[in-house]
Amino acid sequence: MADHGRLQQVARALLPRAVGLGVTDPRGDHPAFPGETATGLPQRLAEFRAGRAALRLAMAEIGLPPLPVPMGEDRAPVWPPGMIGSISHSADLCLAAVTVPSPLRGIGVDLEPALPLDPALRPVVLRAEEQGVTDHQAKLVFAAKEAAYKAQYGISRTLFDFHVLSVRLEDGRFEARFREEITPFPSDFTLRGRWAEIEGHFLCVVTL
Repeated sequence: MADHGRLQQVARALLPRAVGLGVTDPRGDHPAFPGETATGLPQRLAEFRAGRAALRLAMAEIGLPPLPVPMGEDRAPVWPPGMIGSISHSADLCLAAVTVPSPLRGIGVDLEPALPLDPALRPVVLRAEEQGVTDHQAKLVFAAKEAAYKAQYGISRTLFDFHVLSVRLEDGRFEARFREEITPFPSDFTLRGRWAEIEGHFLCVVTL
């Protein structure tokens, strides 16, 4: 069984102290919360409820009241006024981060099993300058781009594909650079993040 406390400890070391964190198991029983509705296959519904349960734990950690976070038409969380955050999950772990938007403007977290990226997905995920990475590193690039995308989405409200960002990996850190303008982010604007390998997963975080 995954060690939830260890995941939270590592995530805590990667994120600012003002960010609240919560960890849940999508396989557990997480009752529906008033003000939140979701439909779909049982697995997707379980993931939705586990993510929202993790959010409530994250809210409590920094003294925020437990509030509903419904899903918008774009499937992104609709954050209560004065709150920003991010949610990610795998088959057996769910991590949520939340804070008030001062001085932070955006948070992105992504949790992916630390397994090689399917070679068929390399052209979808990787730009030409990223093709030299191994399939294992490619999965980390995927997670880094997901975290970067989540961090900026609340500001840009723009959908875009993996090729808009170019990632450069370092030891425990990464840069995700815009390769085209996504208003209000100019081309070459760089998002900086941190990563760790924990409990069989890559954990990537970005804050703005």
